[in-house]
Amino acid sequence: METPDGRWGTGWSAGAPGPGESPRTQKRAALEKCKHYAAQLTPQSSWTMDDSASAASSMEVTDRLASLEQRVQMQEDEIQLLKSALADVVRRLNASEEQQAMLTRKGPTKARPMMAALPLRPTVNNGTVLPKKGSGTLPSPSGSRRDAPAPATKSTVKRTSSSEHVGPQGRKESAGDARGNRTRAGSTGSNSSGKKASESKLKEPVFNAEEGYVKMYLKGRPITMYMPKDLVDTYSLEAKAELPPKKLKLDWVYGYRGRDCRSNLYLLPTGETVYFIASVVVLYNVDEQLQRHYTGHTDDIKCLAVHPDKITIATGQVAGTSSDGKLAPHVRIWDSVSLNTLHVLGTGFFDRALVCLAFAKSNGGSSLCVVDDSNDHVLSVWDWQREERLAEVKCSNESVFAADFHPTDANIIVTCGKSHLYFWTLERGTLVKKQGLFEKQEKPKFVLCVTFSENGDAITGDSSGNILVWGKGTNRISHAIQGAHEGSIFALCMLRNGTLVSGGKDRRLVSWDGNYQQIQAIEVPELYGPVRTVAEGRGESVLIGTTRNYVLQGSLDGEFIPITQTHTDELWGLAIHPLKHHFLTCGHDKHVCLWDSVSHQPIWTKTMEDAVQSSGFHPSGAVVAIGTQTGRWLVLDTETKDLVTVHTDGNEQLSVMRFSPDGNFLAIGSHDNYIYIYAVAENGKKYSRVGKCSGHSSFITHLDWSVDSQYLVSNSGDYEILYWIPSVCKQVVSVETTRDIPWATYTCTLGFHVFGLWPDGSDGTDINAVCRSHEGRLLVTGDDFGKVHLFAFPCSQFRAPSHIYGGHSSHVTNVTFLFDDSHLVSTGGKDMSIMQWRVV
Repeated sequence: METPDGRWGTGWSAGAPGPGESPRTQKRAALEKCKHYAAQLTPQSSWTMDDSASAASSMEVTDRLASLEQRVQMQEDEIQLLKSALADVVRRLNASEEQQAMLTRKGPTKARPMMAALPLRPTVNNGTVLPKKGSGTLPSPSGSRRDAPAPATKSTVKRTSSSEHVGPQGRKESAGDARGNRTRAGSTGSNSSGKKASESKLKEPVFNAEEGYVKMYLKGRPITMYMPKDLVDTYSLEAKAELPPKKLKLDWVYGYRGRDCRSNLYLLPTGETVYFIASVVVLYNVDEQLQRHYTGHTDDIKCLAVHPDKITIATGQVAGTSSDGKLAPHVRIWDSVSLNTLHVLGTGFFDRALVCLAFAKSNGGSSLCVVDDSNDHVLSVWDWQREERLAEVKCSNESVFAADFHPTDANIIVTCGKSHLYFWTLERGTLVKKQGLFEKQEKPKFVLCVTFSENGDAITGDSSGNILVWGKGTNRISHAIQGAHEGSIFALCMLRNGTLVSGGKDRRLVSWDGNYQQIQAIEVPELYGPVRTVAEGRGESVLIGTTRNYVLQGSLDGEFIPITQTHTDELWGLAIHPLKHHFLTCGHDKHVCLWDSVSHQPIWTKTMEDAVQSSGFHPSGAVVAIGTQTGRWLVLDTETKDLVTVHTDGNEQLSVMRFSPDGNFLAIGSHDNYIYIYAVAENGKKYSRVGKCSGHSSFITHLDWSVDSQYLVSNSGDYEILYWIPSVCKQVVSVETTRDIPWATYTCTLGFHVFGLWPDGSDGTDINAVCRSHEGRLLVTGDDFGKVHLFAFPCSQFRAPSHIYGGHSSHVTNVTFLFDDSHLVSTGGKDMSIMQWRVV
């Protein structure tokens, strides 16, 4: 089957399989037959009407046109279902082929998929778009190609300067501020921070063979790290470190971005629910409990649109900052079957971020409208297949919340937002605006969402709780549902059967018939929060995204169950169960959650009185210690989540909770520069304070215990490395005593065995978390630029090489391996995402 953009050509023979051919060849032949039949139903077919019957009809011309439009739409829907079924076949064949290749091949060679839906131009999976022949350009390192529009598409909009304004996305604090407060502000709309890598180069490290130490420099400050005695004679600073023997593969993404994004949840005909969090688009098949991920973006994704073919998807990201420099906001258009990037639009044109995306529905989806987050919120229309900008105009100097094409006229676009509702008409490359007239209706402060009825009327939901119907082709209200909700209406969804569903701040989900009479209303439980977006599911089911980052699945008259969830504020705490495939996360939303990494579901969730910063399991796994931002810490029973004990040490945040390997001590690293030591008895049920370790001149960042539980090593915000005998709270200053101590864990970012992880130009706060695998060959780090780095351990050569993995769009606050090293878990700060990586 070949769509108008030609993506389904595969070059396979459609002939019948010969005798003795393999089942795979027969499958291919069957697939070709399916494509052949689908070709008979392509939109190029002409649909004719009986002229005499039409003439005899008493319907007016407009009604006849509307009837014809509906018939064509129904036939196109049938075509799309057939295309989607074929897409599902392709996806399953690819998965089957990969599994067979994994079983039969030896070595790390990647299995080659049997078939991918062919894009309009050469692509590299999940990222770089290859240039067209003769373009003379090479792919950029970030995978996005800079837009070079022809003179005809040159921007004609003079934008208001936005350099003097900071957008709604807060930036991470400066390094100086961060040292004083480990809880970083992060960035809701920027890759990890908006902070640039330091321009000053690191001083080269120095190796002193006589004393047996390496001295490195962070921000010009020397850090002396003594090596084990048996390495002194053979160590060379010039030796090259090797890449790690393993790699990571993104296995599961926990969470959904509903707190500040709209219209970002859809069900594809293949059964996959598509949504995003951080810089990852998740395609989640709930029935099969499988996730796939599109990882072509480099920063926060803010908007998503699905093409009428239900296969092509467009996503838009914010401007960001990486360790290499600034990242431009842009739109990526990609294939949801192969996950190949087809086009990258607007690099160098858009400002700050993309807030709205929509494909046209009536011209084969060849047009795409985009609204950016500049001061003027520029509305632009693109021929995305040619990568040409057709028109652009200043939309509004106020926030824009939604933009969509009219379902039967690709030249009409509706936008809405703060204090406005505009109907745009595209005429000869120019967008002409008509303002919605509220007349007798009180004008709402915000028009929050828009959809369309079967007959082409526009329907809006606003902050006054009213649903307004705007007559097709007009800018006047033809019908109003006053007080449809208490408070803002965030979402409107028109179901296939003509039922309108609305959801809002009051957590109510209301369904309306074709005459806008209420059918029924249900209330979403308070736990899940207000309704942010509504999408049609399979059969009678609907999907709901909430402002508390839940995705719910259910029916309009039944209960809703969460299919994914995450935290709702900055996420820092992460602890791994020592005996099971469980991990625990906690954050500034005061929630503590224990997760099962196999089922990918929460086992339990508990709400604390204070914002939570850190956590650590007892070696038995029976209890877990939780540190808050107020100096209070708690111990919970792992099975029942019951409170075991509560203590308070100081009044500042507790950054580290670390039990000794033998389970007899708990060390607590505080922002007040002290390490508090407690003796632990009765399998983690009883605690008595031993004292506090005093000696650091800045806040504690990381702690590690020795294998025999006799020693403790600590790092602080001013790059100190100190050693302790925790049972008596005394500092150890003898180098000969400390240099050969074997450590049970390596989470400290400073030390001889890990100093190679520091990049050039680092200011000492770039690396937030470190973890060595239990078998001792891998070291993973989480940095301020949303990256997870995998190194070989020990990592004691300067500028050690690593495998680098994106996905987070905020600073990566914590990383750790599961107890059996099968997987790795990472947490994002402001992006609030949890990512699970398979070690391969």
